[in-house]
Amino acid sequence: HSHNLGRIVSHPSVEDVDLNLDYKNLDTFALKLEVEKTKYEISRLEKSVGSDGTNGQGPEAEGDEDLEDFEIETFQIPEHCIPIRADIKHFDWDALAKSVQFDVILMDPPWLLAGSQPTRGVALGYEQLTNQTIQSIPIPKLQKSGFLFIWVINSRYTFALDLFNIWGYQFVDDISWVKSTVNRRMAKGHGFYLQHAKETCLVGLKGTEVAYRANIGSDVIYSERRGQSQKPQEIYHLIENLVPHGKYLEIFARRNNLRNHWVSIGLE
Repeated sequence: HSHNLGRIVSHPSVEDVDLNLDYKNLDTFALKLEVEKTKYEISRLEKSVGSDGTNGQGPEAEGDEDLEDFEIETFQIPEHCIPIRADIKHFDWDALAKSVQFDVILMDPPWLLAGSQPTRGVALGYEQLTNQTIQSIPIPKLQKSGFLFIWVINSRYTFALDLFNIWGYQFVDDISWVKSTVNRRMAKGHGFYLQHAKETCLVGLKGTEVAYRANIGSDVIYSERRGQSQKPQEIYHLIENLVPHGKYLEIFARRNNLRNHWVSIGLE
């Protein structure tokens, strides 16, 4: 029910969101979220078992069956993050750009997969976007100088490099996430020509005003694969080490990506 919980943090505009990273109101926000989650769970349970406790079978139900054990999922929002649930196609990017300029932007676009059966038996839980829609995000307005990190799939590698040029960035590096199993073996997935065991994040740089630490970290992340489209936590560690105390923005963020000192925008 993550999409239901996501509506709690919906923001039709950014006018009421403190983009200067002042977190004094987030305790109240987190409390309201917990209240809304509790209300949602009560509603879900009532629909499942019937508000009269008859497991939804009406007054004739004998009630001799044990009720299903429900596992209530809890989620704690990081204290110093700014989550904004919004559709990037309709988000007020101009208002955000006027409020803050970011040192680092991280994107994991839901690329439109190629082919007649692009998922090869893998069900996608998100909407795919065209190249034109992704290109329409006004990245240059959000960052006058800084780093841009884009997770890319093989069929969109060239287009992502074109985006760097269109948005005014120089391609400077790439990061490979090599996936492992719980047994620390290489985790292979579906591919067209070859089985895929890694994902790639391209790195672009624009301007000279952003302060960063050179020659740090590694361009290879070796960590356990996660849920569908979930990226490794190490990418955040790397970014925060590269640009300490920066202003960070993630576009197409998901609930599992919410992180202290980041502005996170997405529908999931």
